[in-house]
Amino acid sequence: MVNSASDAPTFAFVIHPVDPKKDVSRKFPLLGRFLPVPLINFFSTFFPPVYISEINGIQSDATGEELTGWFIACPYTPARMLSLPERVVYRKLVQTGRKAESLGAKLVGLGAFTSVVGDAGLTVSEQLNVPVTTGDSYTVALAVRAIVSAAEKMDISLASATVAVVGAAGSIGSICAEMLASQVNRLILIGRTEQKLHSVKEKCGAMGAATVKLSTDVADVDQAQLVITVTSAVNAPVQPQHLRPGAVICDVARPRDVSAKVAAERDDVLVIDGGMVDIPGNVNFNFDFGFPPGKAYACMAETMILALEHRYENFSIGKQLSVEKVQEIDALAEKHGFHLSGFRTFGAAVTDAQIEAIKQNAVQTLNRGWMARSAEGEFALAN
Repeated sequence: MVNSASDAPTFAFVIHPVDPKKDVSRKFPLLGRFLPVPLINFFSTFFPPVYISEINGIQSDATGEELTGWFIACPYTPARMLSLPERVVYRKLVQTGRKAESLGAKLVGLGAFTSVVGDAGLTVSEQLNVPVTTGDSYTVALAVRAIVSAAEKMDISLASATVAVVGAAGSIGSICAEMLASQVNRLILIGRTEQKLHSVKEKCGAMGAATVKLSTDVADVDQAQLVITVTSAVNAPVQPQHLRPGAVICDVARPRDVSAKVAAERDDVLVIDGGMVDIPGNVNFNFDFGFPPGKAYACMAETMILALEHRYENFSIGKQLSVEKVQEIDALAEKHGFHLSGFRTFGAAVTDAQIEAIKQNAVQTLNRGWMARSAEGEFALAN
């Protein structure tokens, strides 16, 4: 399918360093190698948005149309975004968006922490001449697909399972809970304050949830066979002692919610990175962001999907998402050929053999008498 230059779909996606030294090294090896983290953070205040790469080769299964895009980096780390005044962060994000506009992007996607800082894209969108999306709707769709698929692999029955959602009061967590409400036996909604969780509980009840518990203690995930975690915490709140043997944890947050200690200490749980997507066509990102060729995060994919659909609009912005939008973007993804990819854990591929080993290790842990806290806070043997 041939388009004139003015009709051709384009997009840009905003990324940022999470691990200052490692991520800066991807683009600037010498700076990442020699500058200490405090200096990287200091200089980032004055550093302009960085052009990373041009993205080529994305092609719709439905229309055959090809898509061009760009990665643009906001130089702030999550910790830096939290430490600086909000207006300073907004100014840098707007500068990044304007750089995307200058390249010809008709839609800008906000990635990772740039999608949750402040008002989740509203202020940025008001100051740009092109629409903005955070990618959160497709992130929800893929997180739900991933946890359901992983449960099947781990022989966990959804109908009898307890599901914990960490960060349940947030835009992504609340919709994940709503979408799973009618499929599972029990929900545990975990957030910073119970007050913000009550409206989520009501919505889950309306969706058919049988039992819903509210909690402000992340340790309550030890009651759940399935966990989705999506907070805006800088320090990983989910630690090895919080997880029951045989559990599946879908970590949607960036920075990660699940501590790296879990990979080192718990060979009896399955941690999966949230929402890795197979991209249609022969895509070349011209940049290594840690995924295998042809694969991307769900938030990146949403921006691509909307551009292929020529839906240049503020799709997922602000703190309120909807089940309807999640279902809509999921259907558009299927139309254009975007699909849930294989599981990854802490950036590495997960094999069927590894999943079988996790199941066996979980049985052994339970046979040794693993102790779980009951809903009343008492400890009991888990089975």
